[in-house]
Amino acid sequence: MDAQTWDALVESMKSAYSAGLAEGAVPRPVIMPLVRGELVGLIWVRPTEPGKDALTGIAELANIAAAAGADEVVLAWETHDVATACQLPINGPVPCLNMVHATKDGHVLHQFPYTEQPPSHSPEGRGSAEPAWRPAVEPQPGGELVLPVQAAVDYSFIPLELDHPSPFGVTVVLMEEDGYNVRLNEAFAG
Repeated sequence: MDAQTWDALVESMKSAYSAGLAEGAVPRPVIMPLVRGELVGLIWVRPTEPGKDALTGIAELANIAAAAGADEVVLAWETHDVATACQLPINGPVPCLNMVHATKDGHVLHQFPYTEQPPSHSPEGRGSAEPAWRPAVEPQPGGELVLPVQAAVDYSFIPLELDHPSPFGVTVVLMEEDGYNVRLNEAFAG
């Protein structure tokens, strides 16, 4: 992935966090598979129950990358949100947008800590928190990933064995039926 694409994905996630916090919640974990440098789309984890279901839901994000034959993936998640949902200890800065860029040969963890600024009041009288981005943590090649994210990275590069004429298309349909929010780029949507 070139630097311009990476920067665009980082800015996209930071914007999503700003919008999410304004509505009172951070976005759910998301995977962004790439095939030959082209973004397939963004797939957000389905609504999950705390514990094992959350672990499974995040790990299953890999299905779309595997079905697309992705040669690289980016996953994004919030430290506290995933630790709470998966009932795992918090590891790393909090609050923090984490993004991992992975290929079958390894991964680099990027962390973007922030503080939630007190709500600003809109003309309608509603308050909303906004992230104040702190300096990014130095990128960590091979950095420790939370368990379900590590599983998603690992499984993203194992081809799906589906006896179907369109393994990617059927995977998209099945994931949408399970509640995953799938937004494909035009080149992969049709």
